[in-house]
Amino acid sequence: MEKIDKELLSEIAGIHEIPQGAYNIRKNSDSAGRKSTESIIIESKKDKPGIDIRVKPGTKNQSVHIPVIITETGITEMVYNDFYIGDDSDVLIVAGCGIHNSGDKETGHDGLHRFFIGKNAKVRYIEKHYGEGDGNGKKIMNPSTEVEMQENSVCEMEMVQIKGVDSTLRKMTANLGKNAKLTVTERMMTHGQQTARSDMIINMNGEGSSAQVISRSVGKDNSDQTFNPVVVGNNSCRAHIQCDSIIMDSSKIRSIPEIAANHKEAQIVHEAAIGRINGDQLLKLQTLGLTAEEAENVIIDGFLK
Repeated sequence: MEKIDKELLSEIAGIHEIPQGAYNIRKNSDSAGRKSTESIIIESKKDKPGIDIRVKPGTKNQSVHIPVIITETGITEMVYNDFYIGDDSDVLIVAGCGIHNSGDKETGHDGLHRFFIGKNAKVRYIEKHYGEGDGNGKKIMNPSTEVEMQENSVCEMEMVQIKGVDSTLRKMTANLGKNAKLTVTERMMTHGQQTARSDMIINMNGEGSSAQVISRSVGKDNSDQTFNPVVVGNNSCRAHIQCDSIIMDSSKIRSIPEIAANHKEAQIVHEAAIGRINGDQLLKLQTLGLTAEEAENVIIDGFLK
């Protein structure tokens, strides 16, 4: 494995060697390694680029890694991945995409991930996006996620984009069944001329379903961000949306949380805040010996954790 490959895999998936358990590594629009286990089966789709991941019912405390890396300029791709999570299972899924673009051509990865989560199943999903390279070509990532949750299922999703992605459009749709619980955490930082938009629709269709959306972002330089999470209560349910952003330099941030209740026992709350770094915090850190830039970085790192 080349040095650039190792660096990208470390950034997006915490991989420093061949991962334990099931995995599928995609590099430059081709397979760079795959392993299924007795409980988690990974197969290539026959009609389009992508894979099917099938987790057998009752699978516990297992993981699957499916990172994507691109190291050649000019590659653009669309990948379709479907996850079939069996009843009563408990699994960790680590995804993400890293692009190293040292050329002048636009390089991009678009993907559609569909999750079909069975009864009483639990999924923890981590997706990280990262871009690097000294070329002039843009690094573009547009992920889409669709989630179908059956009775008593739990899904925790962590979406992270901290560095190097010039343009991203994230779309997510989720449908929750009876007593299903969904938690989505977004963390993002943009800089330069970067743009980022996140559109999300969560439909709480089942009685007793619940959802929590937490978005934290930092905008620097001339970057532009838009967050538009929408939660719809179609039954007796609970939900909370929280969007917090730090705005710096000449960046622009729009936060548009929306809630809708179509049932008299739907309880949905939203809140949003955009503001500057607290001056007292900066001053306190500087009195401890940090420079203004170091103090700023400490505050940002803590905010995005």
